[in-house]
Amino acid sequence: MSYLASLPAETTLLEVFRAHPGPARHLLALHETLLRGESPFTVAERELIAAYVSGVNSCDYCHGIHTVTAEVFGVPAGVLAAAVADLGSAPVSEKLKPVLAYVGKLTRTPARMTAADAEAVFAAGWDEHALHDAVLVCALFNFMNRMVEGLGIEEDAAYATTSGERLAEIGYAGLARFLDE
Repeated sequence: MSYLASLPAETTLLEVFRAHPGPARHLLALHETLLRGESPFTVAERELIAAYVSGVNSCDYCHGIHTVTAEVFGVPAGVLAAAVADLGSAPVSEKLKPVLAYVGKLTRTPARMTAADAEAVFAAGWDEHALHDAVLVCALFNFMNRMVEGLGIEEDAAYATTSGERLAEIGYAGLARFLDE
């Protein structure tokens, strides 16, 4: 239930963005850059990172939507739930597991990050660009999770499906056209 009395009780993030389009335009541009721009990670992998961070944070809204988006881009159904439950046994590629372990630790205990954590990512075959991108996606979704939870925004499975499929189809830049409606 939204904590913003000027908006309906069952407010979506898009409705919050419409009510506050100035910051929303910048946030959507950042999302588009980080999740759809050039990166060593595929779009599916970046959406998986976003959904994983949101799952670690228990942010059902973002986890649900970005799980659907990741699945539309090719992440098999059930992978994200398994990764959040137990990354070690989850059906995630061995190359991607250290990245998810890194962003999971960064989400849970950011002050405890070490060079060894980064080395595990590099040892899996990723470069500095990949580590940078993973950290930025992680930071963005920690921000978004706190925004969603702080404003009392909730979703149901039907909305997660609709929103996740829309993100896959039009991207984050495409959402900006909805801000003026």
